[in-house]
Amino acid sequence: MDFLIDAEHHGRTVRSYIQHTLSISSRMLTVLKQTENGITVNGEHVTVRRILNEGDVLGLAIDDTPERASHNVPPADIPLDVLYEDNHIIVMNKPPHMPTHPSHNHHDDTLANALAFRYAKTGVPFVFRPMGRLDRNTSGVVLAAKDKVASGKLTEAIKAGEVHKTYLAIATGELPVDGLVHTIDCGIRRQAESVIMRTTCPDSTDPSEVSITDYEVLDARGGLSLIRVFPRTGRTHQIRVHFAYIGHPLLGDDLYGTPDARIDRHALHAQSLEFPLPFSAGRMLQSAPLPEDMQRIILQYFPRYS
Repeated sequence: MDFLIDAEHHGRTVRSYIQHTLSISSRMLTVLKQTENGITVNGEHVTVRRILNEGDVLGLAIDDTPERASHNVPPADIPLDVLYEDNHIIVMNKPPHMPTHPSHNHHDDTLANALAFRYAKTGVPFVFRPMGRLDRNTSGVVLAAKDKVASGKLTEAIKAGEVHKTYLAIATGELPVDGLVHTIDCGIRRQAESVIMRTTCPDSTDPSEVSITDYEVLDARGGLSLIRVFPRTGRTHQIRVHFAYIGHPLLGDDLYGTPDARIDRHALHAQSLEFPLPFSAGRMLQSAPLPEDMQRIILQYFPRYS
């Protein structure tokens, strides 16, 4: 991966640029130093003491190699809705009914398979690095890193609370429309003897089970509520479990509520994602349009939001 040195960084050492401008960890720097041609300037191998000049091209061997690629993710020619892509990240709009990762009974129909096909066409080694995952029947924004350094930086940003997700949900029952942001603070853990189901544990003090969801009710009528959701933590099934916990399971949720003829999945869409860009001081906000099934219900019950 190449980085063009501008006037601002003229005169700095390679070590300073890598650690302080690119925020690459000491561990990764050690790996680069031990890799053949791991660090180059204008195509020539250099040490970290090399002084950089404006116009230099710093090359770092952080791209994936064919040997490290995800050979266990077979490419599949599946339509892929790409919202944004650069050298370090790709942002996609995942449709409902598509798993994020391959799993039992879903070996070649996932977002990972679609990405593997996209990169196989260009000969780019593929390692799937999603920054979080959506349930199979949850639609919306998915961010993935395209190299291990971007993945590490985004993972640290998630841990630091610098990545903000917004979901749109339709819940059963009519919650108060009061213009306030409410909070559901209730632990979640795996339900005993179940691989899939989660359950609430309100009195838990285990840090791994802490689960907090903020939400705002936009409208409520016809026995339904349209809700904007801001999860602070990212537990499996968190939004679904929390709304079932307060007595308003998501419409169509066959695990924590009841199936509904109006929609063949739980009505939950990852509407937007705001995150820091891995190699700059900037931030990005990406939004995904609603799929047809939720659009139809919103048009019928909440036309002002359609």
